[in-house]
Order: sequence, then C-alpha cells, then structure tokens
Amino acid sequence: MKKILVSGFEPYGHTPINPAESVMRVLDGTRIGSSEVCGILVPNNFFESIDVVTAAIAELRPELVVMLGEYAGRAVVTVERIAQNLNDSTRYNLKDNRGVEIQGEPIIPSGPAAYRSTLPLRAMVKAMRDAGVPADISDTAATFCCNHLMYGVLHYIVTNQLGMCAGWIHLPQLPQVAALTENLGNPSMSRETAALGVHAGIEAALLHPQDVDIPIPSRFQI
Repeated sequence: MKKILVSGFEPYGHTPINPAESVMRVLDGTRIGSSEVCGILVPNNFFESIDVVTAAIAELRPELVVMLGEYAGRAVVTVERIAQNLNDSTRYNLKDNRGVEIQGEPIIPSGPAAYRSTLPLRAMVKAMRDAGVPADISDTAATFCCNHLMYGVLHYIVTNQLGMCAGWIHLPQLPQVAALTENLGNPSMSRETAALGVHAGIEAALLHPQDVDIPIPSRFQI
C-alpha cells in the first residue's frame, strides 16, 4: 500500500499542546484514497527535526509528505508556497526545545535561496474551503523551525532525486491554547476542523498531481 507521511511538531514556546501533533494523531493510521497515512512526531529542534523526517522518508518512501506546524495569530489553515534558506528565531524571541536560538544563518550554506512546495496549493485550498474549512495560500513560512524543516526536507528530496511531492501546512492555535493568558486575542481552530481541512487537502493532492489552474482569491496577504 502506498504511504503518506504526515509530520507534526511537538509543543514549544507558549504552545503546550501543538495542533500539528493533535491533527497528525487524528490522521495517523487512516486511509486517504488508497494510501495509508503514517504519522510521525517531530522534535521542535533545529537540524534534529530534519534528520527525523528524512529518516522516515528513507524508511517509508511515501508518495506524499505533508508537514504540519502551528502559526499563532493566523485564523485559517495556510498552505505554504515557499521555504527560504534562513534561520532567524530571535526575531520571534523564540528558542528551539533544546534552548538554541539562531539569528541570520542559512539552513544549508550551499543550498539555494529558497525551495517551492511541490504540493498542488490551489487544489488543496479549494478542497479545504469546499469542506467548510477556512484556508488560504501563504507566501511566508517565517524563519523558525517550521520553515527550517520545510526547507531541509525539500532540499533532501531534490538532492536525492526522490521525485515525491512535499510541502507544509500551518494550523491556527487550538482553542484551549488561545485561552491561555499569554495567548489571549489569538484566533483559534478546533482539532476536528483542522483535521478535516488537512484531510481534504491531502485528498486533493492525491487527485491533482498537477495543480488546478483557477484563481484562489484571498482577502489578506499572509
């Protein structure tokens, strides 16, 4: 049976429950189309996170790799277009879970400036919206561990000529996390709604190896 690898980050910063882990666990072991979803929990650490996901890719040889993370402050599920070759966690006043902060350094010194997601972004966002889940395309994955992992995995796939589709989906905070004093005012989304959106997006990615050629209107630049 074909495999779909779905990765989810562990808690970090002001996020004691990461929606990425929660949604990954909902989808782990399920089937989408004729493929089995294999979930993996990823440490929120620079470089270690890349090693964990690329090891899973080498073991499973999935047809599709979908990485999940939280983006506090966003109100919709966002499918990332670009991963840039830059670590800059100090601008968010964040350290990884080992206490490491990196400022203004490349992820791969010899790598290109950026990689583009190879997922069909428009088809995925349309499917999510059709399923009743607010979603959009994003042009920035920020410069913390999410962008770091997305870039590292795309670099691994390209340099090893694996030919599989891969990309990133950001999720809003969970309601119980947005209710914490330090997070008040942040938008939130339930685990069930976020999981429905990710499921619909993956299903669309399997159905559309080439993206649909239709406009996906957006109200905001994300």
